[in-house]
Amino acid sequence: MGKVMGICISKIRGIQKTEIGEANLIENWGIEKDAHAGDWHRQVSLLGLGEIEGFRARGAEVDYGAFGENIIVDGYRMKDFPVGTRFRISDAVLELTQIGKECHSHCAIYKTVGDCIMPREGVFARVIRGGHIKDGDEITVLEPQEN
Repeated sequence: MGKVMGICISKIRGIQKTEIGEANLIENWGIEKDAHAGDWHRQVSLLGLGEIEGFRARGAEVDYGAFGENIIVDGYRMKDFPVGTRFRISDAVLELTQIGKECHSHCAIYKTVGDCIMPREGVFARVIRGGHIKDGDEITVLEPQEN
């Protein structure tokens, strides 16, 4: 099992997100008040803590949300799960919909941090069941029969 280490949102797309500590996940929408929420397949982005720590080990000082990620997870390498995998955080359920993303041009994150690891390391999910989540919550992978 894993653990939620940080939850971040932003009011507009393509910028670093701000850590908020807790959030409401809205079914078929995403994180309340986040610019990426909406009726599409990339409602929530997740990034493993190990990937952030690896970037920090290269000498970069980056906070949670620096790569535009919504949820930072310890205990799992998120991109190793196949599309369709479901996760539970508190009462909420997320379904993995995309691994990585194409980056057409250097966004504000790249210009500020010097790299963006979301295209290589991040994953995206949609909210299957809403709920309130907070830092420290357990994140578990659901077996297909638990969906």
